[in-house]
Parts: sequence; C-alpha cells; structure tokens
Amino acid sequence: MAVSTDVVKQTERFRDDFAKLRAEIGKVIVGMEEIVEGVLICLFANGHCLLEGVPGLGKTLLVRTLAQTLDLVFSRIQFTPDLMPADIIGTNMVNESADGKRYFQFERGPVFGNVILADEINRATPKTQSALLEAMQEHTVTVSGTRYVLDEPFFVLATQNPLEMEGTYPLPEAQLDRFFFKMLVRYPNRDELSTIVGRTTGADVPFGTKVMDKATVREWIHLARQIVVAPHVEDYAVRLVLATQPETDHATDMVKKYVRYGSSPRGAQALILAGKIHALLDARYNVGFKDIADNILPSLRHRLILNFEGEAEGITSDTILKDLAEKVPTQFKD
Repeated sequence: MAVSTDVVKQTERFRDDFAKLRAEIGKVIVGMEEIVEGVLICLFANGHCLLEGVPGLGKTLLVRTLAQTLDLVFSRIQFTPDLMPADIIGTNMVNESADGKRYFQFERGPVFGNVILADEINRATPKTQSALLEAMQEHTVTVSGTRYVLDEPFFVLATQNPLEMEGTYPLPEAQLDRFFFKMLVRYPNRDELSTIVGRTTGADVPFGTKVMDKATVREWIHLARQIVVAPHVEDYAVRLVLATQPETDHATDMVKKYVRYGSSPRGAQALILAGKIHALLDARYNVGFKDIADNILPSLRHRLILNFEGEAEGITSDTILKDLAEKVPTQFKD
C-alpha cells in the first residue's frame, strides 16, 4: 500500500508528540507506563477512560498532569452522594436586565470543558451519574429542550475505588460501556515507591508543562482514523467480541460457564481504534493482529457481566478474557 509523504510526516510528528507527552507526564508520575499509554490512546481515539485503583496511587494526579501538558480546558468534578445533575451540566438561572426585566440564562456547568476529571464517580447517585451519559456519547448537553454542543476534543477520565463499597453506587452497564478503556492501577513496586517518596517530599515539586494544543490533538484524532484495517484483521476483532457472548457459536467454554452478557459493539470499535493508534506508534499504516490482541483487556474487561456462578467462584473478567485471547484464532476457518 502506497503511503503519501504527508501521511509519513504526520506519523513522525504524531510519534514525536506522543513521546513528548509521555515524557512530560513521566516527570510527575512514577511508573504506570502502561496506564499512561492507555490514557493517551483513549485521548487520541476520542474516547473516555475509567481508572480503577485503591486511594493514593496517583490516579487524580495523573489526570491533572495530563491536563497540564495539554492546552485544553480542564474541569474537575468531585462526585459525592449529594451531587445533583445540575451541578455537572449546569442550569437555567433567573437574571435581571438593566431595565428591570427578568430572563433565564443558562449557566454552564463543569462538564463544558475538554478534559473532565470525574473523581470517585461511583460515589454519586445513578441519577447524577446519568448526567454524563449524553455528554460522553453524543458530546452534547440538553437542558430545557435546548441542545448545547461541547467543544472538541471532549475527554472524560473517571476514577473509582474498588475496595470501598459503603456509600457508593456501582456504575450501570450502559455507562460503563461508554468508557473506551478501563485501566487497573496497580500498587508501585519498591523502587517506584522510593522514587515517589523522594519526589513528593523534597523542595522541588515536579510540574508538567504544555506540549500540545487543541488543534494538534484534533489533528491526531483525525489521523488515527485514517489508518487502514484489512478485512481479516477486522474480522478478528469482531470474533473476539462475539466470543464474549455466551449464546454465540464463537463463545469459549469459560464464557459459556461464567458470563451472563458479553461486550456490546462498542468493544469492537475500541479494539479497532486502539489498534490503529498502536500501528501509528509503530510507524505502520495498517492494523495487525497483535495491535488488536494487545488491547483486549482494557477494551473489554468492563463490558463483561458475570453470572452468579462466576461471581460466586471469584472469577474475574481478566481471567476470562486471557483464556478467550488464547482460544480465538487470528484466522477463521469455516
């Protein structure tokens, strides 16, 4: 496949910008290389990311540092049980003009930004959580019959604590499905923890500097979608998603035994788009099987609903997906 000189130059610039972003975030965030790469893939895929981990691992700091490296409008929303939808999307306020006449004026909420940190999203009630549904999917907000278009790019990073269940409201499947990736933030090892302590207790506190503006982010989002996916590679992604549905012929034994409901078509979209960005980072202009396989866990782990037997036996989505990745062949034979 012939690739134009412009695309080659764009790809080189994209790889350079991606490396600069990763390096700038690395000045503040210790370790977490896989998490940082996953968050950046979500950004350039024009998707949203859910970060899950125990408190104190740097989830919020990672999002704040990302916002520092991008010339974008950043909003932080601290989710609590008493938070209301209007606190997120905004509300109509009664104002008074100079001549004494009263009128309604829409006051925009914090969702009107580019990078939105939804901190501890599972602490808000389902009614409040649902305020993000339209914004995440349609990139619009509707209030009193008026539709407001959000500025692009629009990127939601949500955090949640998997251990603290008191006073939390698990995200419904429809909202989980709107997240492009779900990343699990692990505990740092000995060397990483030592570096963290050194950086955060010294006189000089590291700070990320801007390396990319809004127009550039939009350019890379557009570039990623131009990468070619061959029919047999696309079919591999489709079969992986079908294999998560227990009632299909493609389902593995573990899926049939432990899964109640599998991934939606959004899972296949995530596999393909993430694969395109992996190909770009490898200076390739078409998606390979490995690009798809490398994204199975973050793309699909939050899209599997386990049945009672799976939950009772302590089976995780990752265990099922790792088995699925081994069982589903790259080439399908009739």
